[in-house]
Amino acid sequence: MSDITILIVDDESRMRKLLKDFLVQKNYNVLEAEDGERALNIYEENKEKIDLILLDVMMPKLDGWSVLRNIRQGNKKIPIIMLTARAEEQDELFGFELGVDEYITKPFSPKILVARVEAILKRAKPDSKELKSYDGIVIDNEGRKVTVDGKQIDLSFREYELLKYLLDNENIALSRDKILNTVWNYDYYGDSRTIDSHIKKIRHKLGKKGKYIQTIRGIGYKFEIK
Repeated sequence: MSDITILIVDDESRMRKLLKDFLVQKNYNVLEAEDGERALNIYEENKEKIDLILLDVMMPKLDGWSVLRNIRQGNKKIPIIMLTARAEEQDELFGFELGVDEYITKPFSPKILVARVEAILKRAKPDSKELKSYDGIVIDNEGRKVTVDGKQIDLSFREYELLKYLLDNENIALSRDKILNTVWNYDYYGDSRTIDSHIKKIRHKLGKKGKYIQTIRGIGYKFEIK
């Protein structure tokens, strides 16, 4: 087995078994929870080794939103994929505001889900020890940390990926479609306001340095230090 552990949270035992079977075939370690309360207990007991969470929205005792809020209070970085039978735009935007990294709507192909899990895990692994500084914004690729004027800021997995992509393409105007296809790592067909929501949160966390993320009307965004 690999050293990657994934927590599956879903009240349907058949769904948990289906997902587990596909993930185990890829040599992932799998933990299971049948409701929100159990999920939080398992997470607290194993949070040092859990690398990704597959989280259903509609569950007994505690729903997925409540579980998400609790986890994000102490961990902004662990990738969380929401599994939902609802595909309404406002639900997705609400989830992204809470810190969801990915949405997968039921019914879905287990093979596609595993592919997205693998893509997120691959991107979550640091690939460089180099520190890069942009007028006080320092990004540490190895530790996946960002500091602003020496103070570390908390970014979710997706916020980090988005900010890094903007920084890596400094002074280049990036379209929303290109950002979605690169940062989300697959063809995302949802509303582009997903990006706008993430940009708003990143700007807020960067404080005065948030002004460096410029909106390019009719195109998308650009990181530029003037």
